[in-house]
Amino acid sequence: MKTLFYYCLKYKTFTGTALAKAEFDKKLLLNDKVTKYIPWFRLYDSNATRLANIRDMLTHRLGTKTFQGDFTFWDSNLPKDSIVWKMRHLKPAGEFRQDYGYCNSAFLVAGQVLEKATGISWDKYVEENILSPIDMNNTYMATAGIAQRNNVASPHNNLYTSITKIPFDKVDNLGPATSMVSNVRDLTHWLMLQIDSGKYEGKQVIPWAVLQKTRDINIMTGSRKSPYYPTHFRGYGLGVYSTDYNNRQVYWHTGGAFGHVTNVCFVPEEKLGITILSNNDNQNFFEALRYQVLDAYLDVPYTDRSKFQLNFFVLNKKKTDEEQAAMKSKVERKNTPSINLEEFTGNYYNTVYGNLTITKSGNMLICRLEHHPDIIGYLEYMDNNEFRLTYSNIGYGIVPARFTVKDSKAHSVEISVNDFVESDAYLFVKSELVIH
Repeated sequence: MKTLFYYCLKYKTFTGTALAKAEFDKKLLLNDKVTKYIPWFRLYDSNATRLANIRDMLTHRLGTKTFQGDFTFWDSNLPKDSIVWKMRHLKPAGEFRQDYGYCNSAFLVAGQVLEKATGISWDKYVEENILSPIDMNNTYMATAGIAQRNNVASPHNNLYTSITKIPFDKVDNLGPATSMVSNVRDLTHWLMLQIDSGKYEGKQVIPWAVLQKTRDINIMTGSRKSPYYPTHFRGYGLGVYSTDYNNRQVYWHTGGAFGHVTNVCFVPEEKLGITILSNNDNQNFFEALRYQVLDAYLDVPYTDRSKFQLNFFVLNKKKTDEEQAAMKSKVERKNTPSINLEEFTGNYYNTVYGNLTITKSGNMLICRLEHHPDIIGYLEYMDNNEFRLTYSNIGYGIVPARFTVKDSKAHSVEISVNDFVESDAYLFVKSELVIH
């Protein structure tokens, strides 16, 4: 039987384990300052820059919002160092080391530090120290060329349309956060190592002290009893979540890319490992099934987890459909803008992202993003200087784009993407083209 490959994206436990092992081998300290290895590294706040260490990068405690910056970084053509450089422009909504916010770019920083400290690139380090010793021979550290591999699960989305095949992501520039490609068979080897205290087929591959360090909670993500599950606390270690579940300790991490969502979970006390890989991103089946399995193995009274998750899906689908219908109705009215379409064209600039260029094509505007050359945005006028923006990759969404007009000329435009990438809109101000 051929192996079916899926993205295992955002399964950051491999990166956390790699850094913890490097500390065990005395190559670095998790409390080392990032600037020791990357002197030009900066965060928005100078005190956070001075204090930020490797552990902070691995635990989502920079104070930024979840996915902040990913509109700029995800699927972009930015080199790794450019992503790290741009992190200085991410203004945090929360407090450093106090507020949790899932940060992909911070894991990239950790991977870059690993290379500086060991002289081995992140991908080679993981291959040599984790994958090869446990026979994960069909796991790949990069997404490049994935579409050409045999027997790969193609990504799909049905948030805005009927179920549609969409392009594979290109996220190797965020490698330590996002770029692993794996399959169920290989991931069972990883799970066996986790539930046997770092051993695989009787051999100690990862020191038990390293695994313990990855599981130690560094920031709490919740400390109240859940109304839906038998849990009381939730926290994050080095690339892995931890919770109690009916008096057992459970560790897990989800993964998400356009068209793929995954879950890898283990309960060492029960010698239980679960991996769920799927190739449609608009669903919570991958979570419902995990909870259903946990309930069955951990003696939790039966609840139809699929039905429970379906209720949320139906509500979200109804909201999305209503929003899409409202925008479609406005477009079909064929309203006339307050200024000529040509006045909306030109170059716009956002400090975090960079350049966005808008041109005219018939009765439509075309939006092109500097760092996403494979994506085109089609702008159709609605009303009040607002357009419906449809991306050529439907995974990015169908969203409103709002212009501000001053003195009969377009001054700025607020652009967003599907919340799956980043929830906040970016304000682009009309400018001359800025060459980086």
